[in-house]
Amino acid sequence: MAAYLCPPAVIHGAHSVHTREIVAEVHDRHPDAAWAPRAEGIAASTGIETRGWMLPLEAAVAPGNGSGAGPAGPGPAREALLRDGFTERDADRVIAALEAVPAPQTVQERTAPAWEAVQAYGERAARGALQIAGLDVADVDCLITSNSTTPALPGLDVSLANRLPLRGDTMLLPAAQWACVAGTRSLALAADLVAADPDRVVLVVISEALSTTYQPADDTLESLIVRLLFADTAVAAVVTGRPRPESVLRLDASWHHTLPGTRDLHRLETRADGTHFVMDRRGPRAVQETVAAMWEWLRVRHEDDPRSWHPDLLLAHPGGTRVLEYMEQTMPGEWPSGLLRHSRDSYTTGNRGGAAVFDILRRAYDAGQKAGSRAVLYAAAPGLTATALEGEWL
Repeated sequence: MAAYLCPPAVIHGAHSVHTREIVAEVHDRHPDAAWAPRAEGIAASTGIETRGWMLPLEAAVAPGNGSGAGPAGPGPAREALLRDGFTERDADRVIAALEAVPAPQTVQERTAPAWEAVQAYGERAARGALQIAGLDVADVDCLITSNSTTPALPGLDVSLANRLPLRGDTMLLPAAQWACVAGTRSLALAADLVAADPDRVVLVVISEALSTTYQPADDTLESLIVRLLFADTAVAAVVTGRPRPESVLRLDASWHHTLPGTRDLHRLETRADGTHFVMDRRGPRAVQETVAAMWEWLRVRHEDDPRSWHPDLLLAHPGGTRVLEYMEQTMPGEWPSGLLRHSRDSYTTGNRGGAAVFDILRRAYDAGQKAGSRAVLYAAAPGLTATALEGEWL
């Protein structure tokens, strides 16, 4: 399967949003919520003090351009009041009061600027990855993109094909719904593509504005947790079938796993006010099942050398600290400690979804990972589905 990965380009959200700002905002908006007395403790338990967003917090919580009179305007509301027996004077007073009430943002008001940011960040990441790899846009034979949070058609693939611009015969492979598994699954797909043609150059770009799931009016506990977790990031990397001077990781094998009956545990729902990320408390346990399956895959791969083989680093995006702890508790006891240090470091500035594994890999590269190190990359996503890869640091 051997494929060669160049260091990724990572573009963090330019607007720093502090946890204390989020806690203050939810307290002001939902002072009587059942979880309000525990909000500070819940925030502290995430271990995240700040995260980068493509747009500022003010953009997420600002009122829409409409009013409480509704999208049709005051006319129909006034007519309905008159039909119900209101005098013209009283109807005018009610309408004036309604128009003074700010309306929440519409889906378009919230999503359109985020989609523009996703495209701009994706282009920056793509250009950065090509520069790192010592290549030009004309060298790209295939573009794999993932973007789950700002749906659009045409999507990020066509946008980047025009913005960069790519050759007209470049293969475009959009994977809009990979979400958190995009980092590992895109690399697995890229490895298959270069295995079929070792001279092929594959560019992977993942750009996610996860902050669009911040829904101010939602007063559920899970919405509070979503507000606290997510960060916006664009990442990109080049995969080739032959080693390049810039290559840092050889990918040798991939593994995929889908857990039946779990498609409702984590999901995006589009409602009147925009996109909501819905979580189920059973989610971490289901993710743990995919971790156990991955351990078994690695055990079988190295059953001829069960004692001496172990990864030197584990680049894992499981979505939260509970699963990181589970991974540490269930990995073989003879494996060295600290395998998840870069994963933990990445998570302290937010859950980056599909971009997370590339961010974690970049942190390992910047830390000067030793050549010959054995690496395992893992991610799980709504579905519930997971992909892992094994390779060696160059």
